[in-house]
Amino acid sequence: MALENPRYKKMLDDLLDACKHHLPSVSDVMITKAFEFALEAHKNDLRASGEPYFTHPFEVAMIVSQEIPLDDVTVVCALLHDVVEDTDFNLDFMVKEFGKEVTEIVDGVTKIGGIFKGQEITQAENYRKLLLSMVKDVRVILVKFADRLHNMRTLEFVNQDKQRRIAQETLEIYAPFANRFGLGQVKWELEDLSFKYLNREAYEEIARKIKSKRKERESYINKFSEPIIQKLNDYNLKYEMNGRPKHLYSIYRKMVKRNKPFEEIYDLFAIRIIIDTENTNDCYTTLGIVNQMYLPVPDRFKDYVSIPKTNNYQSIHTTVVGPEGRLVEVQIRTKKMHEVAEKGVAAHWRYKENKAASDKELESWVNWIRDIFESASKDDARKELLESFKLNLYQDEIYVFTPKGDLRRLPVGSTPVDFAFEIHSKVGFHCIGAKVNGKIVPLDTVLHSGDQVEIITSKNQHPNKNWMKFVVTHKSKTAIRKWINKEEEDIIDAGKEIWEKKIKRLKLSFTPSDLAKLTLSLKFESPKLFYKAIGQGKINLDEVLTATREKEEKKEKIPSLEFDNFASIARTDIGGVLVDGKNAGIMYSYAKCCNPIPGDPVIGYITVGEGIKIHRKTCINLIRISEKDSSKLVPVQWPEAEGSLFVAGLSILGEDSAGILNEISHTIVSYQNTNIKSININTTDSMFEGSVTLYVHNIEHLARIIERLKKLKGVYTVERFESS
Repeated sequence: MALENPRYKKMLDDLLDACKHHLPSVSDVMITKAFEFALEAHKNDLRASGEPYFTHPFEVAMIVSQEIPLDDVTVVCALLHDVVEDTDFNLDFMVKEFGKEVTEIVDGVTKIGGIFKGQEITQAENYRKLLLSMVKDVRVILVKFADRLHNMRTLEFVNQDKQRRIAQETLEIYAPFANRFGLGQVKWELEDLSFKYLNREAYEEIARKIKSKRKERESYINKFSEPIIQKLNDYNLKYEMNGRPKHLYSIYRKMVKRNKPFEEIYDLFAIRIIIDTENTNDCYTTLGIVNQMYLPVPDRFKDYVSIPKTNNYQSIHTTVVGPEGRLVEVQIRTKKMHEVAEKGVAAHWRYKENKAASDKELESWVNWIRDIFESASKDDARKELLESFKLNLYQDEIYVFTPKGDLRRLPVGSTPVDFAFEIHSKVGFHCIGAKVNGKIVPLDTVLHSGDQVEIITSKNQHPNKNWMKFVVTHKSKTAIRKWINKEEEDIIDAGKEIWEKKIKRLKLSFTPSDLAKLTLSLKFESPKLFYKAIGQGKINLDEVLTATREKEEKKEKIPSLEFDNFASIARTDIGGVLVDGKNAGIMYSYAKCCNPIPGDPVIGYITVGEGIKIHRKTCINLIRISEKDSSKLVPVQWPEAEGSLFVAGLSILGEDSAGILNEISHTIVSYQNTNIKSININTTDSMFEGSVTLYVHNIEHLARIIERLKKLKGVYTVERFESS
């Protein structure tokens, strides 16, 4: 038994101790079973570090038991999160062993990983499953964060290219994703670890400078804090106060953004006051005490207690002028607010008395995911999906108000159009103007916190492509894109209707192949773009159809394929077809609807007065007439005639260029000394259309010629020629 190994016995004991210390209730039996199962499942696997692979799920379980603690089910899922993906055990087996709840969470963790690893999500059903797994159970997300956090902590063991790829992905997706779920501590560590592998030189330089200034900073913070501590004690407030740690990536980002050296950025000191109270008014009392001691900087005050951030973060932020004229940033929050700021949704869950009750606050943590997936089209692939995630993972927000005083949160850089779509999609679609603080402004005006915005609408107004240049929210971008696509589809449908009415009135018929040739000759990439041009009135259909008709009349005058001689040549060369395996001398002829040539799979149809008509087996006319009377079908076949030559016809369409006739001829003749019977090329504008009759041994011979012609530069289509 694996637990007889002292190392694994100690690991299990450590995990159980951590669970009992941090979780409300613990099932020793369930955790032990999951521990043993994961240990057995991964027994033959090693990590890049050379350690047993099991150390990874174990460490992930330790993270969700200590750093983002929720419940014992989450710990079990952390132990099992790689079993289905990396071993032979499937979901059905997991349901039998650990139940439906655990299995669904493990499955959800695998699906989230699929998005970020590059697997394309292209079916609505997959969207639905992924959405449900994330919204239905927040533990899916917590296990995934813990998984990525441990991978980042051990990233030194993989090669440099992989380090950079994983670090970049973590910085762009996982860190802001963790922030969106309120996991402040996880977010900071993911950012710093990513920074370490993406720019090690800058990381080490900032770390060295912070270390060298530590004593000086501690001394100043103590000096700054003394009068505040004395006053807080006078008010009998229970609290803890400490210097707020500065994170390396945050410092680096400010250096780049403000284009200032480390010394100027790091000169801002910071402390955090955490009050042990249930009364949020104590936060404002503390703020008053700080402002009595030191002069506040007016434009550096933010109240996230009254108006929490989207991720439920609450705290008061203020900046004051401390001793020696130095600026000090002060954060004030309750103990509960601090835990939510550090552990986010996990802390929120723990504070709920009734976990099973409907929880609108908990729902808000994942509502934004629903918005992304519900507005994503069925065919959105990974790239667009990730763009949607990144767009929604903003950290900086502004707070704007409706004319009635309702609050709306938007990302920094938002415009009145973003605000309009935030109110309702219909308001966005018909937005024609806006008033900001009572003044009419352009639609691309950037909004700021505190602005009061009124949207002016008109039924005649609709979104246009220019809006895509300045809107920033996912909701507005998606809505505008859908409108533009629908508008384009309407134009295409209108153009198609005009085309069909026109050719019907002129009693013309176009097969899909004919239409493709026409659109190519008019330099459109597809019939859709051709229809769009018609719908927009960019094409004179009368001119196009007149030119097409004239070209057809010219072709009729040119004896390009001599189809009347086709059958007689083939018949002379091979001595006729065999009926029931014999050359019976029965009267027969070749159907001109499909023009069979020796080598084609063929079948005979008994007619009145013309003997047996030979058709290709795939001939549409044959299928139609045989449905009425299949008794008239007779088996026929081509006789074996080694060395015989048969006539075949090809039509070629492409872009006209100097020497194209020579290239086509050379391509045919250079293959097995193939003889050309006739060749005709007609050019119109920059396009050519040609027909070739040639002598081939069999269908295989013809297929090779077609393959070679298709490889010629500028040749669009090569098709077996059939008479109309």
